[in-house]
Amino acid sequence: MKIYNCIADFKPVDNAIVTVGTFDGVHAGHRAIFERMKKEAELHNGETVVITFHPHPRIVLDPDNAALRFIKTQERKIQDIAEAGIDHLIVVTFTRQFANTSSSDFIRHLVVPKIKPVALIVGYDHHFGKDRSGSMDLLHVLGQEFGFEVDMVEALQIDGETVSSTKIRNLLQAGEIRKANRMLGSDYSITGRVVVGKSIGRNLGFPTANIEVDDHYKLIAAGGVYACRVHHNGQVYKGMSNIGFRPTVDHGDLTIEVHIFDFNQSIYDQQITIDFVDRMRDERKFESLEALKQQLTKDREMALSIL
Repeated sequence: MKIYNCIADFKPVDNAIVTVGTFDGVHAGHRAIFERMKKEAELHNGETVVITFHPHPRIVLDPDNAALRFIKTQERKIQDIAEAGIDHLIVVTFTRQFANTSSSDFIRHLVVPKIKPVALIVGYDHHFGKDRSGSMDLLHVLGQEFGFEVDMVEALQIDGETVSSTKIRNLLQAGEIRKANRMLGSDYSITGRVVVGKSIGRNLGFPTANIEVDDHYKLIAAGGVYACRVHHNGQVYKGMSNIGFRPTVDHGDLTIEVHIFDFNQSIYDQQITIDFVDRMRDERKFESLEALKQQLTKDREMALSIL
């Protein structure tokens, strides 16, 4: 996939099939749009072009909202779009000035002359431009004016509910990881750098890697103990992870730590990715370290069974 940091850098291709969006989560609904794009590209002998924005528009338009969190980092979002088989990704820098661009002007003065689309494919709830005023009706009018097709991908239903980034964020914050993963079409994950902890887990026979997440806006799932898979240096390991405040031994800041099964390497300052597969239990305070150790043994058995 070729990546461009502004529309002006894009060199028009024959028969561009285009979509526009923020794509938080790159979830199953987004992937359905990408699949439709690829089919249209085959029919037109063309290439697929995704337009997205960075920073996320809500960060620019609502900077004082301390609750703003997103499912995936920009780096992971780009990786997922590439793995979906898209040919070109244009990352538009979102600013307050750009936010004043009307939906009509965005299509007329940027998308049409710079990309020359033969088709624009969007999701069922797509709105764009200043005040999100761009609608399917407007797209059809512009499509007739400039000679591109407009196609809408219907809402994707999973477990009887419409897939959306908002729904997935709510599920993650409620600890419903399996349902969130089904809507994502992949496992929710956290990538971070391994930092020095207090070695309490090691003293219990369950050494953990403590993770520091660099992205302030990364959504962290509900606290608890999870069965997980860990990616490190191209290898995948089984493990169990804890998100929380370690009430038995510590009442400090929120921590993310993972015990990697059958693993005995020093990985301080190295990056790992944790894929969260299932939430096994709430975090809770135990009467002693021995009681905690006994529970961790049970957690390991359950995690292995799940994985």
